[in-house]
Amino acid sequence: MIGNLLAAILVSASIDSTQMVMGEQTDMHVQVTHPAEVSLQALDFSEQLPAGIEAVRHGAIDTVALSDGQIQLSQHLVLTGFADSTFAIRPYAVTANGDTVSAQTQYLTILKPEGVDEMEDIFDIKAIENVPVWWWDVVKWIVLAIGCLLLALGGYYIWLWYVRTHQRPSDLPVKPVYTRPADIDALEQLDAIRDAKIWQKGQTKQYHTELTDVVRTYIGRRFDVHSTEKTSNETLRELKPILLKGEGLQVTGDGKDLYAKLSKMLQLADFVKFAKYEAMPDENESALTTAYDFVNETKIPTEQTVNE
Repeated sequence: MIGNLLAAILVSASIDSTQMVMGEQTDMHVQVTHPAEVSLQALDFSEQLPAGIEAVRHGAIDTVALSDGQIQLSQHLVLTGFADSTFAIRPYAVTANGDTVSAQTQYLTILKPEGVDEMEDIFDIKAIENVPVWWWDVVKWIVLAIGCLLLALGGYYIWLWYVRTHQRPSDLPVKPVYTRPADIDALEQLDAIRDAKIWQKGQTKQYHTELTDVVRTYIGRRFDVHSTEKTSNETLRELKPILLKGEGLQVTGDGKDLYAKLSKMLQLADFVKFAKYEAMPDENESALTTAYDFVNETKIPTEQTVNE
């Protein structure tokens, strides 16, 4: 009965390459198939290798139950060797009573690399030497980097000077010519926004966009602060000294109060446009009132046509 069980155990092995140079690696695959009622001792085929052959990597033994009641064990190994010889490798399986079943012998030949003389003395690897830093090598690279930077900056400023001095009049931005004062245009546009009542129709973002566009355009014409090209904070930073000092202005109220209201209006518009803030009805009305107050309190008190 035991003989029949041993006969049912099958051990197989294969090596991808049967010949290699010292230090190279090749794969080996071992597989054992046995009946489920046969108990095998713990297997690790890396421990069955002959002296001179090493397993640089060996995976875990995989166990699979086959459909015919057999158990299949398999392991993958990566082999290497450093001795010039031919080795016989014959993996085996050991049953619980000490009997063994071996695979067909596999032969692996390890060859000595060309040009290696076994009679030559073998020396240890030399210790790491500390090479002193030659400071001129460091300094010259720093000087070279600074020189390249200066050349680049010099080239940029030369190009900038050339463009500015050789720019044709047609290339220069054309400043628009207005036939009416900035405040008249702004107030008419604010009236149109008020009459359209778009925020009452749920178009709050569009409402604040149009409102701030009118105020920013007016600021650009009235104070030469190009607000349409700046953020709210940049606009307020340039307007603050103008409004607080009141130089050349006909501000009917407190310049500080007017600046605070304008700041609140622009910040509210930013929240609505970029943070999806839902403004309250009184906030929408207050923003329009602030726009009217800002234009009326900073306009130039003249009936003459202003070309800006």
